[in-house]
Amino acid sequence: MKKENTKPSTAKNLRSNKKPANRPLLLIGTSNLGKFREIKEVLRGLPLKFVMPQDLGIIDSPHESGKTYKANAKIKAKFYFEKSGGVNTLAEDSGIEIHALPNALGHKTRRWGKGEKASDTEWLTHFLKQMEKVPESKRTAEFKCTAALIWNKKTYTFEGSCKGKITHRPEAPILKGLPLSSCFRPNGQKKVYAALSAHAKNKLSHRGQAISKAKLIIYSLSSSTLSFPT
Repeated sequence: MKKENTKPSTAKNLRSNKKPANRPLLLIGTSNLGKFREIKEVLRGLPLKFVMPQDLGIIDSPHESGKTYKANAKIKAKFYFEKSGGVNTLAEDSGIEIHALPNALGHKTRRWGKGEKASDTEWLTHFLKQMEKVPESKRTAEFKCTAALIWNKKTYTFEGSCKGKITHRPEAPILKGLPLSSCFRPNGQKKVYAALSAHAKNKLSHRGQAISKAKLIIYSLSSSTLSFPT
């Protein structure tokens, strides 16, 4: 679709201290630069300015006490929405479920193993060590994601998932903040997540699916005349 030759309308109910090009803010509730870049790419084309918590001076992090992806996504969205003073917020929680490691990772994936303070390389090295003796037939896995959007104080949730296999070693350079992308190969693909183009990955990934669903709702709620990129 081609963009119409009209300017996007301004959503008066959005809070923003800075309005470059008259675009209201959408706070992406993550301090993970890799996730922020992925989410921003999926949302490309919306008449909004995407910011991270640190862009608004938010340095605290939410306590992810939920037992499900949905619960943690809502906790994050609510935390950043309130910390920002009411800026519309989109957050997500995601993880991987490994059939050979039942109940081990899931919604606490990054906190598992070496923990979230470990470097991407340290975390991935430990993970692959645990998978070392797992045969090919049992290396199946599924990435899951739930995104939570708070827009004008109302909460919306969206889900996405992607099945695949864990490779025996990294098959692409590690994407910052997304170590598993180097060893997760989606079903029907010859490449791991990290070796796919951003466009290809976002089309099929768990996070791409959830954020794409959120994008449709944001598009509707923002009453924009801008069309989505094809």
